[in-house]
Amino acid sequence: MAKKKTLFECQACGYQSSKWMGRCPNCGAWEEFLELNETQKKALKETSSNTKREVKSITEVQDDQVERFSTCDSELDLVLGGGVVLGSLVLIGGSPGVGKSTLLLKIAGNLAKSGKKVLYVSGEESMGQIKIRANRLHSNEKNLFLMTEIKLQTILEELKQNSYDVLIVDSIQTIYSDVLTSAPGSVSQVREITFELMRWGKESKTAIFIIGHITKEGSIAGPRILEHMVDTVLYFEGDSSREMRMLRGFKNRFGSTSEIGIFEMTQSGLVSAKDVSKKFFSRKNRGSGSAVTVTMEGSRPIVLEVQALVSESGYPNPKRSATGYELNRLTMLLALLEKKLDLPFNQYDVFVNIAGGIKITEPAADLSIIAAIISSFRNRPLSMDTVFIGEVSLIGDIREVFSLEQRLKEAKAQNFYKAVVPKIPLLPVEGIKCYGVEEVSKLLEWM
Repeated sequence: MAKKKTLFECQACGYQSSKWMGRCPNCGAWEEFLELNETQKKALKETSSNTKREVKSITEVQDDQVERFSTCDSELDLVLGGGVVLGSLVLIGGSPGVGKSTLLLKIAGNLAKSGKKVLYVSGEESMGQIKIRANRLHSNEKNLFLMTEIKLQTILEELKQNSYDVLIVDSIQTIYSDVLTSAPGSVSQVREITFELMRWGKESKTAIFIIGHITKEGSIAGPRILEHMVDTVLYFEGDSSREMRMLRGFKNRFGSTSEIGIFEMTQSGLVSAKDVSKKFFSRKNRGSGSAVTVTMEGSRPIVLEVQALVSESGYPNPKRSATGYELNRLTMLLALLEKKLDLPFNQYDVFVNIAGGIKITEPAADLSIIAAIISSFRNRPLSMDTVFIGEVSLIGDIREVFSLEQRLKEAKAQNFYKAVVPKIPLLPVEGIKCYGVEEVSKLLEWM
């Protein structure tokens, strides 16, 4: 009698093993291995089976023509790379209450109004609940159809009977396939459902949006394989208690991932922020510990206020905290200030915050971080008309950043008349005076 083969699968990342393990060697998760039954093994084998494909030289392959249509929302179009691609599969993640369902229902109404036929599938809310939100968002359109269903086969049957231009699934973790017996949200279920939706979308040229819940660490809940299967991954950022939201692209097969969309939560739902530049800084009552910088989010310059608080520590190990800025980089800058300027930060707690809830991902804000820290340490307010732009290296010099001219133009547009930069540009921006600072010690002299 042949020995029965067993197969175990990690429910966090999809790693497979012939024996049970307490800790996954791939993702490090504990107690996540479950044994697959015969039905799940068969479905997995059918999904991953190899079929004979035509092989061609790359020089003989014709380019695919990418067809797009607008979502009728400028910010979402910007993040998607110019609009929705026919047959694309887009994953939108975010913390509870940040506005994922609100945004997609608003977009569904816009698309339906423009003549697109949209199917909104919800596995979490009733039609009456969705209708109440649609009334608030002014998304009641004849071409917008609702379906409350969690069974994949029923959804696919509806798609086969009636043709739709756009499909929205809220959320992927609530849908299940009766081919598998595992619970909704498991690796096997999500893999099967995503694969079937992807195949249907490519064959029918239907654009599909799916919502994914995220964990407390900020990643998509469930298997990471979901991010690899879709065409585009978008994440919502921002505190649900504030009105500003940022939609950032982390993967996009049809465009850039450096762009962000900025939305504002209003009574009519999430709308594109009309005046982004004035949302992240204030010119009123700026005291010590406040500095202003200009960062680039894709092709868009944004003026940000950096806040720092330096206070005497009552503990042997002083505290370091950063909100919206990388903590490891803050620790590096403090060590640099201790070495180059002999400032005793080993005796002080240092807290850094980026106003407005936005996260800085580029090093061009280093100079403003240092300026805000020194301002708070010496209790001396900085000039309200000055911006600080520059990257600080480990050896203490201040290096140039890209798109400096574009940053300075944005600063001038927001009524800033001075700029501390690594090097005075050859073509100065009219109306703004630049001060060249090549190393950290020179910044202290300027201040």
